[in-house]
Amino acid sequence: MKNKKIINYEELISKENLEGFKIGQSYDSYRFMGNHIVNYQGKKGICFTVWAPNAKAVHLTGDFNKWEKESHPLKNIDNSGIWSIFLEGMEQGMTYKYNVVGCDGVSRLKSDPYTVYSEQRPNTASIVYSHENYKWKDNKWQQKKIKINNENQAMNIYEVHLSSWKRKWNGEFFTYEELYEMIEYVKEMEYTHIELLPITEHPLDESWGYQTIGYYNTTSRYGNPHEFKAFIDKCHENGLGIILDFAYSHFCKDEHGLYKFDGSPQYEYTDPLKAENIGWGTAHFDLGKPEINSFLLSNVLYWFNEFHIDGIRVDAVSSMLYLDYDVGQWNPNKYGGRENLEAIDFLKKLNETIYKYVDSPVIIAEESTAWPMVTGSTYKGGLGFTYKWNMGWMNDTLKYMEMDPIYRKYHHELLTFSFMYAFSENFILPLSHDEVVHGKKSLLDKMPGDIWQKFAGLRTLYAYYMIHPGKKLLFMGCEFAQDLEWRYAYGLEWALLEREPHIKMKEYVKSLNKLYKNEKSMYEIDNSYEGFDFIDPNNKEQSVIVLMRKGKNPEDFIIAVINFTPVVYYDYKIGVPYDGVYEEVFNSDDSNYGGSGQTMVDSELIAKNEKWHNKDYHIIIKVPPLGATFIKGKNIVFDTVELNKDSKVLIGGNSKVIKSDKVSIKKL
Repeated sequence: MKNKKIINYEELISKENLEGFKIGQSYDSYRFMGNHIVNYQGKKGICFTVWAPNAKAVHLTGDFNKWEKESHPLKNIDNSGIWSIFLEGMEQGMTYKYNVVGCDGVSRLKSDPYTVYSEQRPNTASIVYSHENYKWKDNKWQQKKIKINNENQAMNIYEVHLSSWKRKWNGEFFTYEELYEMIEYVKEMEYTHIELLPITEHPLDESWGYQTIGYYNTTSRYGNPHEFKAFIDKCHENGLGIILDFAYSHFCKDEHGLYKFDGSPQYEYTDPLKAENIGWGTAHFDLGKPEINSFLLSNVLYWFNEFHIDGIRVDAVSSMLYLDYDVGQWNPNKYGGRENLEAIDFLKKLNETIYKYVDSPVIIAEESTAWPMVTGSTYKGGLGFTYKWNMGWMNDTLKYMEMDPIYRKYHHELLTFSFMYAFSENFILPLSHDEVVHGKKSLLDKMPGDIWQKFAGLRTLYAYYMIHPGKKLLFMGCEFAQDLEWRYAYGLEWALLEREPHIKMKEYVKSLNKLYKNEKSMYEIDNSYEGFDFIDPNNKEQSVIVLMRKGKNPEDFIIAVINFTPVVYYDYKIGVPYDGVYEEVFNSDDSNYGGSGQTMVDSELIAKNEKWHNKDYHIIIKVPPLGATFIKGKNIVFDTVELNKDSKVLIGGNSKVIKSDKVSIKKL
């Protein structure tokens, strides 16, 4: 893939570029499609290039020619269906559109599919804009992100909708620069990544960006592309990765967008049953068309290359995989099945392309079905994503937490079932925007009981979420227990941070996040039973579970005891793996977090040599009401064994070669 800037018009519209685009093997088509500063026959100007294979004619129109629709025709290069024009005198900031005369004879004013900047809605014109002259400052981040984005590292994502994190009183948006305070806030709260709901251009605020019209276009709601680059630079300066959401399954059908671009189903399927997304009122990309592959594969690399993003989340993957996902009629594939074969191939190619050209990317799938091997390698038949949202865990957990505690013992399997498949994929546990909108209520309001029980229940949910295997994602506002469900047109309820319960909840989440980052056992082995031990999953009568998370080093372990009822349990016996002394390192019922203070601060929990819960030892603890206690070894006793050199031993479930005559081994 070429990385040098194309400056000659002839090179930009070369046969190599055009043929690569036509056969679906162009991975940098944004470098020659759209508008670019070029030299042509000794003259400097702007060229405009667009794909419209079935158009009868294409004209450039804009403020430069007072929106005259036919004065500046584009040339169909070698009848390739790719049209282009070179103009002197064009300047940065000028607005334009293409007047596309479709195969049906109808003229349509279309925004440039490759424009990188456009007018703010409700206006829709594209803007001449160049990515030149931005100097990145994130070299240190680029060098260390290989480690940061590793699956064995902590990943705790703060999900953000930029329009509503904060909103000005007059309804105007905060700019990228004004949102630097959000970056500082997220860093202070001990998160590792920020995930942004789509910042690609979209006409309808109510779509939150998921009904995109400009896939290469940074929305002008918050500033220009250079200002967004500076925003990302600031994130990296503060040690935060950036993940962007994209909707590659469908696009909006607004008149100025991709829909029937040249009067025919150009970007969408020809078959209306596959083209139309009736439920969402949008159109599906024809993912089997080579040019669409070039458009979308180039698009994802554009954001990695030009904006230094660290990862993407592909929205609505299930709607891509299944032909019958939408309402209405559907036709089976050539084998008689319901799978969308072109979409499967595209997703594999998308992920292979990213891994080929991007160092240590994070690629996340929002996939809500039991489709196998979403995070499996493509050469083994998987789709190739890095992570998959664990929607099953989310649905079961929230269903359980919304129940009155008195009934929870009858639905204990909602807590424990996720561990049956927790390691079948590389999962992220999402408490996302989708769970606090459209009448679903805020997370706090989902909790049953009086106000104390609501806050205690939410703290318990967060403790369970944090100790459960899988990376983490929490939607903005949930960290301080927003009362109302998310409202996309308004800022978060920041005034709640004048009230003690919300202040303490924010401090609780910050402390929990910090614990997660500091304890390797909570993230180092997220995708294997080697990092997990369910000490007691069976106490449904008291709605208590006991589990242990383990790191690669057997010394790194943490035991969580979680109580989903408002009853304190004294002299509660739990099995532990080692002899020695244990201590409580975190308790959700701490009064500093708004709890009742049923903690074991400064208590030494001495193991007794009596089997319990299938362990050789046990300790006696106090279990907080609607709460969780996290326990670690303080002074663990070792057994010593004699080994020959290069002997292989089992340590903490991990087979290792020990090159020593004598080694201390923790007894499991």
